[in-house]
Amino acid sequence: METPRPRLRAWEESDAEALHAAFGDPETMRFWESPPRRDVAETAAMIRDSRAADPRFQAAFAVTSRGSGQPVGMANHHDRRPVYRRLAVGWILIRSWQHQGIMREAAPAPLNHCFGHLDTHRIEAGNTPSVRLAEWPGFEREGLMRDWMFVAGEARSPCLHPLSRHDWDARGAPVTAVRSG
Repeated sequence: METPRPRLRAWEESDAEALHAAFGDPETMRFWESPPRRDVAETAAMIRDSRAADPRFQAAFAVTSRGSGQPVGMANHHDRRPVYRRLAVGWILIRSWQHQGIMREAAPAPLNHCFGHLDTHRIEAGNTPSVRLAEWPGFEREGLMRDWMFVAGEARSPCLHPLSRHDWDARGAPVTAVRSG
């Protein structure tokens, strides 16, 4: 997926070394549904498991620097429920790449993919550290989901930010043709 500055591509196990800077960082991972990875090998195993999943239900994309091709983050869709035409999205950046507008540029590409190719009506962003990023493409805070998940034995209460296909279309975002899947 091409964007003006970052590029998104299927992530690869070889991305583990670079992306462990995000997935091993407790501060960056505090908004995720899992604890930080202990080492690069654990990050590589997470990537392997993700790549083995059916992409109709879960897919992750490395966010890379256009200049170097170096992975600087990841965007994904997961928890897809085709019968409800709903799924969740997430994104993460290595801390040194945060607050530079990279994910703001990268985020519309996977959203367009989900609405267009996966026939999605509702996309949900959960406990994101960047509410401004979630709200920028049209996500709106719907509510707090008290004790909705446990991470490393600790209850977490994420805020839910959904975006409907109607709201996405109202922004004038181009959506490619829908194919069932």
